[in-house]
Formats: sequence, structure tokens, C-alpha cells
Amino acid sequence: MEDAETSDTGTARAHTDPPRQGPPPPPPLPEPPSEQPAAAPEPPVEGPPTEKRKRPFWVELPLLVVIAFVVALIIKTFLMQAFYIPSGSMEATLAIGDRVLVEKISYRFHEPRRGDVVVFERGGFGFEAEEDGSFFGDITDSFKGLFGFPTGGNQDFIKRVIAIEGDAVEGRQGTVFVNGEEISEPYLDPRVVTSSFGPTEVPDGMMFVMGDNRMNSEDSRSFGAVPVDSVIGHAFVIVWPFSNIGGL
Repeated sequence: MEDAETSDTGTARAHTDPPRQGPPPPPPLPEPPSEQPAAAPEPPVEGPPTEKRKRPFWVELPLLVVIAFVVALIIKTFLMQAFYIPSGSMEATLAIGDRVLVEKISYRFHEPRRGDVVVFERGGFGFEAEEDGSFFGDITDSFKGLFGFPTGGNQDFIKRVIAIEGDAVEGRQGTVFVNGEEISEPYLDPRVVTSSFGPTEVPDGMMFVMGDNRMNSEDSRSFGAVPVDSVIGHAFVIVWPFSNIGGL
């Protein structure tokens, strides 16, 4: 509030009250600390890449040969084997020089059946097994046998099953009779004539085999029935030469 005041000079001047002071302003709030992103860990220092040393091929070759031989031996022993045909006893079905594949699995579940072409061991039914040759000769024959090449060792037989245990088999009138009935043999050359033999009853555990070239085959007509246990496997396909490829 302003009051008028006079002085001796008669000049009026204003009198101003001192301003009222309010409460002091609040202190400023502290600023929040700025959040700095965490620094990523530094990647480990890697040296120059080291190259794996590769063995020379000539060092690995013997190992590869051994592995291939072992695999082939397993296949030959348990699954399948190639055989070379050295004679004409199975003509015209198989010619000299043909190679056939023989599977060894099916006869684990059933015995040979009439009409099957089978490979069986030479010894055990009237033929003496040939004496073993030298160690190196045996190794060479093993390699040859893996791929169906002729060997210098024992020659197995390949024939066709005509009758099985309990059957009565007989040759007459140029054909074959089993249990009194003439059997159909479409695999024979039309000019083939079967010589007379029998009748013969096939014993238990045995089979009666014959070659398809009846006039030039050494088979059960001469050496008798063959033990089923001597069978190596069932020949099912010709694989060489290409011109003769086909099933049996």
C-alpha cells in the first residue's frame, strides 16, 4: 500500500513497502543416471585355420583293397556268389563260359524244390575232394572265386533237381517220370532224349539231380542221389556274357 507524503518542497513522492518473499523453491531433482548398454564381450582371437593333412592315395590303397575283399568275402559266404560254367552238361540252358549268380538265402527257409537249378559241393557222394594246392594258389583261387572266374581247385557241380526225398523217379520212353507221372521239362532242347533208368526212390535228406544235356551229363543216374546238405545255393540268373543274360 502506497501512502502520500509531503516534503518541505511540497512535492509528493510515493512510499513503497518492501516486497513479501514467499517460501524458497524446492531444490532441483537429481537427474537419473544414464543407462549405458553393456559392452559385448570381445571374441576370442583365433589363429590361422589349420589344414588337416590328407594321406596320399597310395597309403590308403592297401586299406581300401582289404576292406573291399572282406566285404566281397562276406557277400560270397552268406548272400550270393558267382559261378563259372566249365562244361556242357547243362546245355542248352547254360553254355560253357557262362557265369551265373547263386543266392544262398532261400534254402535257409526251405529245401530245394523240383526244377530248381542248384550248385552243390563235389565231395561226399562218390567223388574224392581234390588235394589242396599251395597257400598262394589258394589265395589266388579265392580271388577268382569271388567274381566267378574258373579256379584250379575243386569244381562244384551245377544240376537241376528232378526229384526230392520220398519220390520215385524213373526214365523210360525217352522222358522222366516222377511218382508214376511224366513231368514237363520245357527247358530241354526238343532233340534231347533221356536214357532209361530206375525206378529209384530218393532217400530222406537227399535229392535226385540231372543235367539238361541228358546225353552228355554226369549226374544222379551215375553217382546216385545227392545230400541236400551239400547244396551251396540256388542258381537264378545268368550274368555273363551279356548276350545270354536271363533268369533260370
